[in-house]
Amino acid sequence: MNNKTLIDKLLLLVWGIFIYSGCTDLEVEERDSIVLDGSGGFIAGNPTELLSAAYNDLGALANQTNVYALYTHTSDEMIPPTRGVDWGDNGVWRTLHAHTWDFTHAYVLGAWNELNERAFKANQILASNPSTQQAAEAKFLRAFYTFQVMDLFGQVPFREVDEGVEVDPRVFTRQQAFEFVLKDLTEALPDLPDLGPAAQNPRASKAAANTLLARLYLNKAVYTAENAGEPGGFVFEQEDMTRVVEFADAVAASGFSLEDNYFTNFTTEASSEIIFTSPAGSGENRWQMTLHYSQNPSGWNGFTTLAEFYDKFEANDQRIGQGPGTTDYVFDSNDFPDDTEDDDDDGNTEEGKPFNGIGRGFLIGQQYNDDGTEAVDSRTTRLLQFTRDVPLSGAATEKGIRAIKYHPRTSGQYILMRYADVLLMKAEAVMRGGTSGETALDVVNQLRAVRGASALNSIDEATLLDERGRELYWEGIRRTDQIRFGTYTNTWSEKTAQEPFRTLFPIPQQAIDSNPNLVQNPGY
Repeated sequence: MNNKTLIDKLLLLVWGIFIYSGCTDLEVEERDSIVLDGSGGFIAGNPTELLSAAYNDLGALANQTNVYALYTHTSDEMIPPTRGVDWGDNGVWRTLHAHTWDFTHAYVLGAWNELNERAFKANQILASNPSTQQAAEAKFLRAFYTFQVMDLFGQVPFREVDEGVEVDPRVFTRQQAFEFVLKDLTEALPDLPDLGPAAQNPRASKAAANTLLARLYLNKAVYTAENAGEPGGFVFEQEDMTRVVEFADAVAASGFSLEDNYFTNFTTEASSEIIFTSPAGSGENRWQMTLHYSQNPSGWNGFTTLAEFYDKFEANDQRIGQGPGTTDYVFDSNDFPDDTEDDDDDGNTEEGKPFNGIGRGFLIGQQYNDDGTEAVDSRTTRLLQFTRDVPLSGAATEKGIRAIKYHPRTSGQYILMRYADVLLMKAEAVMRGGTSGETALDVVNQLRAVRGASALNSIDEATLLDERGRELYWEGIRRTDQIRFGTYTNTWSEKTAQEPFRTLFPIPQQAIDSNPNLVQNPGY
């Protein structure tokens, strides 16, 4: 073995996170309490400390780069415009939107390392004499990360903790990875706690495992297809769809239900929908990456949504948001529980007094300051008015509709799983032939009624994909949905139709150089 190969293998075992950012990064502290050496030596650590560190690692998913970038910027719900020199970053954002990435892309490598490192940490927990529940939680986390590697890359490397760098990790095919994830979740489920809705849900539970099982079976046709890139070529088996329904019903049986106020899901308040959250990550990044730098608080003036995506919403749908300056958007203790006094100097200390600053949902048109005056772009001195149109390159500072789910004044923990997604997975499974006492249309209209949207008269793939977009925008799910519905390689604003191989990302060249068992995905 030459020195370069040995060094590469050692690098893959380093417990670090590759973080790349257009502006500011979310930093996650890495901790460990085990010992590895190059010959495969392993000393078990403290499983409690290791598990705590593994949960903290989830905070990296709240960053705008790596995993989130691959899932969201490659979909039809977000565009990352370059504004002058801002957000250029050697084209890392533009190539994601245009589907022109290759195996050298920084966030492809970052996501690969991030996910595989964390799956390996779960192996280390399992090798450190955990309790029965700790082992179940570790298996859930391993399944959670392995699922994403399978979904994004199709191939999954696996190494035992006592294997040294001289042993090349074996590689699971996508079908083998599916069975591996299924086995982990099936084994973990009986020993996980049955946790219902709470102000925080930062640990694995039966509901979280059932949610991931529902997602696994809903996408089984994609993961087991011979050609995973062919739109419309997936065969959804009735038995698999019925399993999705059963898992969704099990989540409901744990006490989860739809939250009346959509945006409560993204605050510090308790919600009946929140199944699994990141204890170390918060929603702060999500408003920072989109708000204009002239707003208060200041953002990075980055990502926006596309006009055609925004147009999928009805005006009365609460998910489209409450814009600034509207009379129905009021300051009260339920919105901002910490503002019993005017501690943020916004002047709004009275219950029911209109709050005219940053709205929730989609921000379009004239923006306002907290005192109700019109906001001004500090660089151009023009009124700050967000526009429908936004080019991928050469965008002016005000171009593009912004999206705010986590509001600057109420953003709390970062949400990884919530019940509305589960309910829509159930509706889709029923539409695809799953057995249930409810029709797909009934399930979707149940959700739409809570959200203030009008009832649908019929349901098909197009309308269900649109409904998932309306409910789950910017939550890191859209890419997987579009692939399953066969629209991921289509044309949308600033992106032309691409070949089917783009439904998988390339294996990073660094990984292939280090492990000869990996083979580059077709097309790259």
